[in-house]
Amino acid sequence: MTEIWELYKAGQWEVPFLTFSIYLFVLGSFIMYLIIVASRSNKIKKERLRNEYSSLIEKIMASVIFEDASFSTIKEDKNFLVLFDTSFFREVLTESLINLHKNYEGIYAKKLEQFYKDSRLIKDSYRRLKSLKWEVKCRAITELAEFNINEAFDLIIALSKARNKTLKITAINACIKLGGTQSIAYLVEHSDPIDDWMQLNIINAFKKHDVGDTEGIEFLLESQNTTVVTLGLKLIKELKLTQKVPHVAQLAAQASNTVIKYEAQSILQALTV
Repeated sequence: MTEIWELYKAGQWEVPFLTFSIYLFVLGSFIMYLIIVASRSNKIKKERLRNEYSSLIEKIMASVIFEDASFSTIKEDKNFLVLFDTSFFREVLTESLINLHKNYEGIYAKKLEQFYKDSRLIKDSYRRLKSLKWEVKCRAITELAEFNINEAFDLIIALSKARNKTLKITAINACIKLGGTQSIAYLVEHSDPIDDWMQLNIINAFKKHDVGDTEGIEFLLESQNTTVVTLGLKLIKELKLTQKVPHVAQLAAQASNTVIKYEAQSILQALTV
């Protein structure tokens, strides 16, 4: 320590320090360059593999949808099994399944759902659901909801209380798709504030998934969470649930919160005009 202090007082530290700084900067720049090159190379490789896999996956999906081919039949191809053992191939396959499922209905959609289960791609989704990364969890939720895996409802509803807003919205939307009005019981007990953006997403989810049975939406008006009550009023208004008018009228007459009372009166007027 004394030697360093003497070197500092003598003013002979500038050259070694600057030399070290230059070497450190050059080394850091070189490492950064290697990281960028490796990342870019990895992306190019993945894109090339994606294009190669897509042509094979298209043939497989065509046989599943139009020729009633099962996974047990498809996996007899050894080349397919080798590819299926790689996580990236399964990732591309799952993406293709989702895109197809969004565009097909009825028996074709059921075939895709069965393939998703038989191929055990569903296990990949469940594993991603346990990830520490919120974006990976969102992806898993989307996959399970898309293929109507109702057994995942309880796991997904637990994630609706997550701190991350995107994860929370994704979980609630998925539960609406899977459980319909069954998810209302959980919304009633939701203790966290549901802001305007979340409310808009929830309302759109009810519209998008065409939840035919609206029984129970009125229970949102009984929640101790004022933002949940507001959500219930907006749902009744947006879905034009005139059969819920008595519940809105009761809230407008008895609500102690002036903001809620005003909103209820406004929606009551809109529904009765």
